[in-house]
Amino acid sequence: MSIGLLDKILFPKDLKKLDLNQLPQLSEELRQFIIDVVSSNPGHFGASLGVVELTVALHYIFDTPKDKIIWDVGHQAYGHKILTGRKNEFHTNRKYKGLSGFPNPSESEYDSFGVGHSSTSISAALGMARAAKFKNEEDKQVVAVIGDGSMTGGLAFEGLNNAGIENTNLLVILNDNNMAIDPNVGALKEYLLDITTSKTYNKFKTDVWNMLGYLNKLGRNYQKLAQQIENAIKSFLLKQSNLFESLNFRYFGPIDGHDVVYLAKILKDLKDIKGPKLLHVITQKGKGFKQAEINQTTWHAPGKFDKHTGEILKIKSDKLIPPKYQDVFGHTIVELAKQNNKVVGITPAMPTGCSLNIMMKEMPERTFDVGIAEQHAVTFSAGLAIEGMLPFCNIYSSFMQRAYDQVIHDVALQNLNVVFCLDRGGLVGEDGATHHGVYDLAYFRSIPNIIVSAPINEEELRNLMYTAQLPNKGVFSIRYPRGRGVMPQWETPFKEIEIGKGEKIREGKDIAVLSIGHIGNFVIEATKELAKKRIDVAHYNMRFVKPIDENILHEVGKNFKTIVTIEDGTIVGGLGSAVLEFMNDHGYMVKVKRLGVPDKFIEHGTPQELYKECGFDTNGIIECIKNLVKPNLLSNVG
Repeated sequence: MSIGLLDKILFPKDLKKLDLNQLPQLSEELRQFIIDVVSSNPGHFGASLGVVELTVALHYIFDTPKDKIIWDVGHQAYGHKILTGRKNEFHTNRKYKGLSGFPNPSESEYDSFGVGHSSTSISAALGMARAAKFKNEEDKQVVAVIGDGSMTGGLAFEGLNNAGIENTNLLVILNDNNMAIDPNVGALKEYLLDITTSKTYNKFKTDVWNMLGYLNKLGRNYQKLAQQIENAIKSFLLKQSNLFESLNFRYFGPIDGHDVVYLAKILKDLKDIKGPKLLHVITQKGKGFKQAEINQTTWHAPGKFDKHTGEILKIKSDKLIPPKYQDVFGHTIVELAKQNNKVVGITPAMPTGCSLNIMMKEMPERTFDVGIAEQHAVTFSAGLAIEGMLPFCNIYSSFMQRAYDQVIHDVALQNLNVVFCLDRGGLVGEDGATHHGVYDLAYFRSIPNIIVSAPINEEELRNLMYTAQLPNKGVFSIRYPRGRGVMPQWETPFKEIEIGKGEKIREGKDIAVLSIGHIGNFVIEATKELAKKRIDVAHYNMRFVKPIDENILHEVGKNFKTIVTIEDGTIVGGLGSAVLEFMNDHGYMVKVKRLGVPDKFIEHGTPQELYKECGFDTNGIIECIKNLVKPNLLSNVG
């Protein structure tokens, strides 16, 4: 095979210079380019490989950036980035100050909408299409590319429902690969499977499509006839087409999403059809890389790997490596479920990501993957709880934002015993602003009837989970970070933790530091270094921001002139705010210095780089305390 087509393409205008029959070669080069870069610079992998041909066809046919392409979720948009002026910078993808791992309008005019969470594309695209009508831009095309996993989200159905009554020039492309991160679940999955496997249906749709396309090309009178024929045959179509067509979408497909030439021809024809349309394409996640095709969950985001052998490269160490917090959750909930037959597990499409798959394998009848539907996950948990079950609802912190009303209205207002386990709390690293879980401490702290906690290590996570499933604990939130803890040996016997009770980790007289969650381990390291400099720091692990340990706050309010609060979350409304409120309400004349995520959106980078940027890595804590203590020491000397 000759090489070099991709070398000549910087922007879609260059792509359009190719002949149609050159698109397969370009697709293979683009796929190999993604493999080459992502193997050494980790990121999302399988999703982008699966839409290579679709990406090429879209930019070949549509006039981007005038025409708008909205990539749902966005981790499937690597090929899109490469073809839209970012090929030479793609090696910086997800790196600090480099390209975002998701479409970002501030990065490129070709990124029509900022995405990172699922199921937003149809609603956003409909808004853009409606705006085009307001501005009399009748020739503008708007395309939403949504995966079948994202179609399980309620927002996608809301968008479809509204789009069906708006006569806009909207094309929805359903990328059907039967996968989110884990295999898809639910009735929609079975429905789409019926469509794709019905030979009679597919042949009938193809024949109808060919006939209508021919009639449309003959002129206005024949176009009218084509519309009449299409309406007449709807009653004869198999039931599989009814879902989308009942919402007033003209349904086309399913077609092979890896036949780039046929895709381009179909997309060209669809440009001339007005009104809401849905094109159903069948793709394979991980297409073109054998291991990613076989094990699609592992290869969603595999880390570094050998592009020749497919071996995923692991960091080797002689030290005992602590487990990931998510795995501690996964093993602990199984232990608790064996002791308490009321315990059940719920996740919105993240069983592997949150390690609920451990319980799912051992106790499938007591675990529920509800699809990408966070709102439903919370209210489903409420229904279980009100009937006496004890649901552990595991949702990533940034995804829980989508179900805030359900937490208030369906759980907290009724004071139901639901345990929310918020994985990925804090700065999550390379996924960036859309995925940082920095708001949960603040947004949960404002809700009545809820316990808000964060463990400092794996043992404390186990004990908080154990405490949460004891009788009459009510609404209980436990947040913990992405990644590994600090305890290689963590499987200790369960111990109940007193609600609202923190602990003093270190005595001190110069300054008091109050921390919440895993970030307290940074404080432990910092206090050791400060002790060498004869700065005596008292350190308290608060564990709870609601109810907060008032005994600790009275103690530090009476005995210290300066308090530092440290949290891996926004400083607006979190632990620092709670301490300030308490000190003000009780008349303590103390200085409170808050360290945390500032009131702005933090972009992507390694967690260490982001902690440093926000000023609460170990060195940042040391410098902050030194600067606060030094004036006090000088005044004492005077």
